[in-house]
Amino acid sequence: MSSQKATSIDLFSLKTPQMRAFHLSWLAFFVCFFAWFAVAPLMPVIKGEFKLTGDQIANINIAAVGITILARMVIGPLCDKYGPRLVYTALLVFGAVPVIGIAFATSYETFLVFRLAIGVIGASFVITQFHTSVMFAPNVVGTANAAVGGWGNAGGGVTQSVMPMVLGAIMGLGVQASLSWRLAMILPGVLMLGVGYLYWRFGQDTPEGNVMELRAKGVAIETGKKSGWASFQQAMSNYRVWMLALAYGGSFGIELFIHNVAASYYVDRFGLSLGGAGLAAGSFGLLALFARALGGMTSDRIAKTFGLDGRTFLLAGLLIGEGLGLLAFAKMSTVAPAIAAMLAFGLFTHMACGAIYALVPFIDRKALGGVAGIIGAGGNVGAVAAGFLVKGVGHLPTALFIIGCSVVFCAICAAAIRFSPSHKQAEQKLFDEAVAQRGASPSAMPAMA
Repeated sequence: MSSQKATSIDLFSLKTPQMRAFHLSWLAFFVCFFAWFAVAPLMPVIKGEFKLTGDQIANINIAAVGITILARMVIGPLCDKYGPRLVYTALLVFGAVPVIGIAFATSYETFLVFRLAIGVIGASFVITQFHTSVMFAPNVVGTANAAVGGWGNAGGGVTQSVMPMVLGAIMGLGVQASLSWRLAMILPGVLMLGVGYLYWRFGQDTPEGNVMELRAKGVAIETGKKSGWASFQQAMSNYRVWMLALAYGGSFGIELFIHNVAASYYVDRFGLSLGGAGLAAGSFGLLALFARALGGMTSDRIAKTFGLDGRTFLLAGLLIGEGLGLLAFAKMSTVAPAIAAMLAFGLFTHMACGAIYALVPFIDRKALGGVAGIIGAGGNVGAVAAGFLVKGVGHLPTALFIIGCSVVFCAICAAAIRFSPSHKQAEQKLFDEAVAQRGASPSAMPAMA
C-alpha cells in the first residue's frame, strides 16, 4: 500500500487524490477550528449580556473542549469503518447546526448547551490527520500531517482577530451589540456547510478509492478494521498511544486552553481593548501557519538519521521548551513581555503538536483511526484539566505556572516511548522504499519533503 501513497507534496496541485485530500483536509479543519472558537473573542460582550460569573465562564470554556474528548475517540474508529470523506462531510454539515444555533441562546444554560454541542466539531482534527496519514508515504507523512494540522489550527488565530472585526462591522451598521454577536455567528456556520459540500464532491478516502466501495469489491484496506470498536480496542492496548495522549494533552490541550482564555486574559490583566486583545491572542494561533508544519518537517528529517527514536526525543525536547516558556509567561506583569513569552512558548507548543502526529502513523498501522482518536482526545483532556485547574486555583497566572510544570512531566512521558527492533526495522524499510520511489519519480517536488 505504501507504494501508492504520495512520496512528495506537490503543494500547488489538485490533480491527484492525495493532494486534493491534503488541501481539503486543512481547509475543513481550518473552518471547523474557526467555528469552534468563533465565540471566544466575543465573550467580553456576551459576558455582559448574560451577566456571567467567573465560574460560569470557566464552565463554558470546559464545555467547549470537554465533549470533544468523546467525539475524538468515536470519530477515529469511524474513519476506519466508513472512510474520512463520508465522516468529514457529516461532521461539517451537522456541526454547523449548533454553531448557528448558539445565536438563539437566551440564557446561560442554553448558551452552555450550545457551546457543549459546538465542541463536537473539534473531532475534525482526527479526520484530518487520518486522511493525510493514509495518503502520504513515511518519508513525508510527518510533514503532511503537521502542515494540514497547523494550517487548520490557524483558524483559531484567525477567528480571534476576524470575529471582533465582524462584530464591529455589524455594530457599525447601527445594530445593537446583543444582536450583532448573534448575527456574526452565522458566518462560521455557513462556511462549514460550504466546505462540507466541497469535501463530498472532490474528496477521496485513499489513493485507490473510497473505503466502502473498495471493501465491497473485496480490496484490502491498510487500516484493516471493518469494525470501529476493533480498531479502538487494538489502539487501547498499546502503551505508546497513552504516552502520546499525555503529550498531546500537554501541547494541544494547552493550545486549546489559551485560545479560550487569551482574549479575556489580556483585557482583564493588561487592560487591552477587545480589538487589541483579539490581535494579541490571535498571534498565538497564527503561529500554527508554520510552527506545527516545522515540527513535522523536523521530525521527518531527524527520522532519516535517527529513525523512530529520533522522533520521540525531538518531541521530548519541544515539550521541555514549551513548559519553560509557560513558566515565564505566568510571571509577566506587563503586556509586551507577556506577548513575547506567549509567542515563545507558543512556538514550542505548535511544533510539539506537529511532532506528535508525525509519530502517530507509525504506532499501529492496523488501528490508525483508533490511535489517532485516542491521542487526539488526550489533547482535549489536557484542556479540560487546565479549565478545572483555573476553577480550583481561582488565579490564572498561578494556574499557568502549574501547567508549565505539568508540561515538563509530559516531556518525560514522551521520552519513555520505545519501539521494538523489529518494529523499527519494518518502518525503516517502508521509509527507505518511499525515499527510493520518490527519487525515481520525475515529478517529485522537494519543496516540502
